Amino acid sequence: MPTSPFKSSVVSSFRMSWNSFKSKLLFKYALSYILMFLVPLTGVTVFIYENAVNDLRREVEQTNVNQLNQFKLTIDERMNELQQITSRIAYDKQLSSYMVHHPYYELEAIEALGNYKANSSILEDLFLYFHNDENIYSYRGLTNVHVAFGTFYQYKSWSSEQIYRDLNEIKQPLIRPAENVNVNSRKDSMLTMLFPIKPNDLYPTGTVVYLVDETKLTGVMDTILNNFSGSSYIFKQDGQLLTSNNHGTSLPPDVLETLSSLEPGIHSMELNGVQHSVVSVRSKENNWNYVTTMPSYQFFSKVVHIQTLILLVFCITVLTGIIVAMFLAKRQYHPIKDLIEFTKLKSPDHDISRTRNEWDWIKQTIHEYSARIDTQEPFVRNQCLLLLFKHGKPDDPEIERMVAGAGLEYPNGPGLYISLILAWDDALEGDSASNLRQHLQEMLSELELPNLNALVYGVEFSTKDQLALLISIPAEDQEPVQKRIERVIEAVKVIIIENAQIVPYFGVGLPYPDLASINQSFIEAATAIDNRILGASGRVTYFEQLQEMITSASSEAFWIPKKLMLKLEQSLKQGNETVANQMIADIIAQIKEASMPAALLRCICFDLLNSLLRTAHELGVNDVFTSINNFTVFETLEELEVRLTSLSVSICQQVERNTETEQPSLIEDIVAYIDQKFADYTLSLEHVALKYSVSISYLSRSFKEKMGHNFTQYIWQRRMEEVIRLLVHTTAPLKEIIEQVGYLDAPNFIRKFKKETGYTPGQYRKLYASSKKELE
Repeated sequence: MPTSPFKSSVVSSFRMSWNSFKSKLLFKYALSYILMFLVPLTGVTVFIYENAVNDLRREVEQTNVNQLNQFKLTIDERMNELQQITSRIAYDKQLSSYMVHHPYYELEAIEALGNYKANSSILEDLFLYFHNDENIYSYRGLTNVHVAFGTFYQYKSWSSEQIYRDLNEIKQPLIRPAENVNVNSRKDSMLTMLFPIKPNDLYPTGTVVYLVDETKLTGVMDTILNNFSGSSYIFKQDGQLLTSNNHGTSLPPDVLETLSSLEPGIHSMELNGVQHSVVSVRSKENNWNYVTTMPSYQFFSKVVHIQTLILLVFCITVLTGIIVAMFLAKRQYHPIKDLIEFTKLKSPDHDISRTRNEWDWIKQTIHEYSARIDTQEPFVRNQCLLLLFKHGKPDDPEIERMVAGAGLEYPNGPGLYISLILAWDDALEGDSASNLRQHLQEMLSELELPNLNALVYGVEFSTKDQLALLISIPAEDQEPVQKRIERVIEAVKVIIIENAQIVPYFGVGLPYPDLASINQSFIEAATAIDNRILGASGRVTYFEQLQEMITSASSEAFWIPKKLMLKLEQSLKQGNETVANQMIADIIAQIKEASMPAALLRCICFDLLNSLLRTAHELGVNDVFTSINNFTVFETLEELEVRLTSLSVSICQQVERNTETEQPSLIEDIVAYIDQKFADYTLSLEHVALKYSVSISYLSRSFKEKMGHNFTQYIWQRRMEEVIRLLVHTTAPLKEIIEQVGYLDAPNFIRKFKKETGYTPGQYRKLYASSKKELE
């Protein structure tokens, strides 16, 4: 029993120590990794390995690279000799088809072939053949094609018929890999090369055939790579093995295919279960790949003692790091403590004592940051609302996803969308009006009326004491649509009266079945609120009732419906070119349908023109009056519609220019944004218009006036400049460069690039590289 208090004290002390240790969990991990891995491995490995093993390996491999480059240059020279011989034969008058077939000059032609054969040290034999000829010529004389390659030179996998066909059909040089050829009952390994003449001619008339003994090439390999103990290979540009010089076991075809596709440089690979150092160089002349393989143990065997030392030091360092980490974990808490103290200075209300340890504190901080991001969602929804009210729903998938993500579409099947503008008397001023506006904005920014199956979203759309509301209700219901709209408006009015103690005015547009037409409803609501009857008991003005409210008496004569005129004037004031032009078309259509005397028709037409001119004067668009004669002279309603549409466009453009005057740096900001984001493949005119809350047509027109190019041309030019820069100053693959500038269709981009520059991107890169080399 006496040991019980002591045991309890030990347990309590251990728990306190353990809890203290847990609070330093993050620091323990960081310090353990630093001490156990970073310091010992970096110091010991860099110092010993870099100064011993890598030096030796680099010296051996660099020697191999130099020797392989020398061998490549030698072979390139031999291949150039053959190409030069081909060119001289093609233009040698003694070896023309006429001279070769002429009985008198035939011997001179054969003697000339002998001279060409003697000029090359690697040629075993040389033949000259003219298309559709049964004979073939060499320095020994002429013979039948099938005799030359069926009796004298016999190929196992290349019949005389195939040879005859290739001699007549090839238009590009054909090089066959080394293969066994029966020569007078003797087997020799030879490379066969066919060159059309004239070179680079679309319609060659003959073919020069070169036979090269493989031992001539392998002999060059052994001479240049005299102190090399590995194997050597030459691959064509298509990866086919031309010849090899094996010092050891042969490699399987799949391994040879891997070697043929290696990039130039030094590689470490496992071949037949043995680690090898592989060196690869590529010829710029014919794109052949020269590869050597050398077992790594040949030079690693010299540093076995260094490897043992590295292993010993590594084990000692790991053990020392574990001991030091366990010892310092409980004492070194300063970094995390400093971080927490810094956080307290930045956020005094953030108390870490409320969390169990550092991980909980980090988790809580992330949750708070996430909550701050969630608060930004209303701003996105407000931007979408302003876009829909002003321009409708653009045909842009990115913006459609943004609108859907904002939750503005009716969630339960098809819906009807109504725009509503809310205003109130101007009795309040100063801070009271500002506070009321803010209170209504917060209350109506997102409102759900479950008993009416209605959703309400609100946004402040101007400096006036007005709010714009988007109301969505089910498209199908037993109750009439107008009745349901009235019930929703009444419910909203009750909420405002109870919470803000004011009785607002409502301007209500027509319902539409999709968000794409909500800008029409918004113009109608704005027209209704501008023509509201102040002090009316109902305080709700419906656009469709404006005709009845404003017209005091009916007449048998035709008059333009007042609600259409009001909607036209309102769309002009809003600068909404689309709705304004649609209203003009609707009014002209109604005039056409009505039967009336010519005099009355002309009066009505001038009344319509006068309405547009009056609105232009109210908006300060006085430039249209300088060319008023152009609008007053018309012979048909179609001519009048064209002139009114032109006038409407001028008014709307001036309204938008006035908006730009208030923000003179708008286009400069847009250009700066495009310069920053041009590599984003999702960048579009609609996306930029949404971001800066301007219409697509205005942005397109203003952008071209400012930059001299339209939006698409400017994006293409910026991407072209970046591609050219990357082609010239980097060695990145073409596909990677094209994707990096935001272009996903590489073949289409290459076609456009060639059309503009005259070169493909690869040719452009080579052209610049060669010109730069000449300058150097």
